[in-house]
Parts: sequence; structure tokens; C-alpha cells
Amino acid sequence: MNYSKTPLVVAIAGGSGSGKTTVANVVLQRVGPQRISFLPHDAYYRELTGLPPAQRALVNFDHPDSLETELLIDHIQQLKNWQAVDLPVYNFTTHSRTGETVRVEPKRVILVEGILIFAEPKLRELFDIKIFVDTDSDIRFIRRLQRDIAERGRTTESVVQQYLTTVRPMHLEFVEPSKRYADVIIPEGGLNAVALDMVIARIESLL
Repeated sequence: MNYSKTPLVVAIAGGSGSGKTTVANVVLQRVGPQRISFLPHDAYYRELTGLPPAQRALVNFDHPDSLETELLIDHIQQLKNWQAVDLPVYNFTTHSRTGETVRVEPKRVILVEGILIFAEPKLRELFDIKIFVDTDSDIRFIRRLQRDIAERGRTTESVVQQYLTTVRPMHLEFVEPSKRYADVIIPEGGLNAVALDMVIARIESLL
């Protein structure tokens, strides 16, 4: 490991269901997981254990304030200094942290992925490459509906309600405007092979 070089920080943003996780997985596979420290922003949702379950469910999880971004910033800075960090583990069914953590070792690339990462100026300053995955809203909603039912134990009604009351308004207020900070905009996410080839080539050249 060359500790004289500062790790490269690659950020992938986009709306819920845009395909940014797919893009992140392609980067992980093609650049090599042995060269990447991966930090998903949604692991940093604030600890809500002190709130009753009914109140937790009412929290606006699509607003920047729902995330402990200051901890993510600390973790990126530590990894850039070649120090390991402990990534929180979040339970999306109970809306709370599990109390467990995952050790993330410093590597040549730090990959950060999340909906709101470009909406935070102090976080944006840490990124060397900023990628925004841009996908039509109807496709994003269908993907979110399928994911939340299959993986997070939600009902169709609760997903639709959350989408209309917080997801869509917060997307329009925070996520869509943050697209202008991107260095690269990838339409259709992981299905866009040409754009992904260019991104991978750029990362490899910087390494």
C-alpha cells in the first residue's frame, strides 16, 4: 500500500431507485473490491432508538437532517489519512441502528454512494469524482416499490404514502438540484455501458 498517496474519493449520487447502487457495484467489480473502501450514506441514518416505533415511522428519511453526515465526513477524512473506520449497521425495518458496526479498512479508492451526498457542501468538497445517476421518475418509483416490499417489509400503501409525502418532494427540493454539481451524469444507470466504461477508465487513469 502506498501511504504517500491520498486515496481517490469517488461519489455516486442519484434519486431513490435510480440505479446508483448498480453503478457502485460495477465500479467495485471492475476496479476491484480489494482497492475500494465503500461507504453507503444510508448506513448513517441517525439513531432513533429513543423514539417510539410509531414516531420513528413519521420521520422524514429523505431530508438531509435525517442523516448523520458529520460522521460520514469524519470517516472519509480518516480513510484519506489511511485510518480504518467502523461503519454503522442500520435496520430499515425498525428504523434504528443495530449497535453493530463493520470495519472498513483504508484503500486506494473511497467510494461513497447516496441520494443526498451532493446536497451537502462540506461533503461535496471531499469528492474527487462526482457521478450522478439520472433515471426517469416512474422507473425509480417502481424500483423503490419492489425493493421496499421485498427487502424492507413495507406494504404497497406505506411505500406510496411515503413517496408522495416525502420522497418526491425531497427529491425535487434537494436531489434534483444537486445534479448540477456532478462531473458526470449517467442516464439509465447501470444499463449505460458506454458511460460506465468512461468512468472506469477515468478512475484507472487517476490510480
